[in-house]
Amino acid sequence: MRHNVSGRKLGRTTAHRLAMFRNQLADLVREERIITTLPKAKELRPIAERVVTHGKRGSVQARRLAGRLLTPRALIKKLFDEIGPRFRERAGGYLRIVKLGPRSGDGAEMAVLEFVDYQMKSTPAPEKGKKGAKGGEAATPAEVEKGAAGRKKSAKESEPEAQAAALEKKKPKAAAKKATAKPAKKKAEKSPAKKKPAKAKGAKKGS
Repeated sequence: MRHNVSGRKLGRTTAHRLAMFRNQLADLVREERIITTLPKAKELRPIAERVVTHGKRGSVQARRLAGRLLTPRALIKKLFDEIGPRFRERAGGYLRIVKLGPRSGDGAEMAVLEFVDYQMKSTPAPEKGKKGAKGGEAATPAEVEKGAAGRKKSAKESEPEAQAAALEKKKPKAAAKKATAKPAKKKAEKSPAKKKPAKAKGAKKGS
């Protein structure tokens, strides 16, 4: 029986489990939010919070201790320059776990592990049909009317040009039809039907 045994093995050896936590910790510092299974999130949170505490201290020893779990150096720089100062006034609890429900496929419980001050970056969608001429600003009613009038004028101006182009396209076709029809008539005139010579009635009787 597993009495007084802390920590989950997660079906991995010690080296494999530690490598997995290092990869997840690097993704967490880089993106500040990861999606994983609920048991992995519960095991990773205390490790990540300990690393954030090192980032708050900012000493050389703290950098060395954080470098044991966090690589590459660019992420260590972000930890000590950005993430650590953000939680300087907070005594702990830098991360939160949000449950997402079972995963489709194997039914594993999924969760989001993120910093408590994480905010989703969202851009408001522009309203349809109200784009301005400069930098996507909202168009005024006068601009909308001007645009509609300009489109109508351009459509009217393009109508005669389109008709002339259609007539020019039809002319070569008609000329080609006439050229192909004339030689057929000449051939018919040159080659009249041959008449068979009529046999004399007297020749039949004499024979």
